[in-house]
Amino acid sequence: MESEFADINLSAVAGAIADPARARMLCVLLDGRARTATELAAAADIGASTASSHFQRLREQGLVEMAVQGKHRYYRLANAEVAHALEALLVVAGAERVPFKPNTPSALREARTCYDHMAGTLAVRIHDAMLSRKWLAADGRDYLLTPLGEAALAQIGVDVAQARQRRRRFACSCLDWSERRSHLGGALGAALLDALTGRGWISKDLDSRALSVTKKGEKQFPAFFGPADDQPAAGAQRDRHVAA
Repeated sequence: MESEFADINLSAVAGAIADPARARMLCVLLDGRARTATELAAAADIGASTASSHFQRLREQGLVEMAVQGKHRYYRLANAEVAHALEALLVVAGAERVPFKPNTPSALREARTCYDHMAGTLAVRIHDAMLSRKWLAADGRDYLLTPLGEAALAQIGVDVAQARQRRRRFACSCLDWSERRSHLGGALGAALLDALTGRGWISKDLDSRALSVTKKGEKQFPAFFGPADDQPAAGAQRDRHVAA
């Protein structure tokens, strides 16, 4: 039955993209980062009330989703398929994308604390590495720690058992306000920060939320949280990090 209405569904999606303001907002979101309604309205050069109806249309067609972070509401592309479709249309249109430029101070942008877990560029990279290495598995808006992930984190002293006992979400996606992408939150995120500071890979600034990567961390982070393709065999990785 779905194939019978494919042309109708396609025209509905195309109609949602066709409006210049909505197309502009979708292009802004192509970098994978989330934006507030105010930011997207400004990018599209429209008012907040007009933007609201556009957001509703985009959500109805499954093009964007809304993420709530504290008092703020952010919008991002619904999935990778939407991004791929938009990329293809941009190729046909011959348009160029404008890179995202955060205005967060550089020290805080690179690494900082977010409540009791880590945030910033480094935290986003760690989050992405844990997903690509299949240490984490999506479970709705939360994450499951896989046996592979639990074994890997144990190597750097993350107390997973204690994290599970805390009365809070165990592992979840937390939207990073400078990167506008997700980092790891929840009890597991807090336990990871404790382990990394205890291991001497990062140090905390006494006067701010900034975190600094130590010389030891500079050597260990690429090996442990690098691209999944660089991941050594389980035994080799364990031998490499036991003495770290």
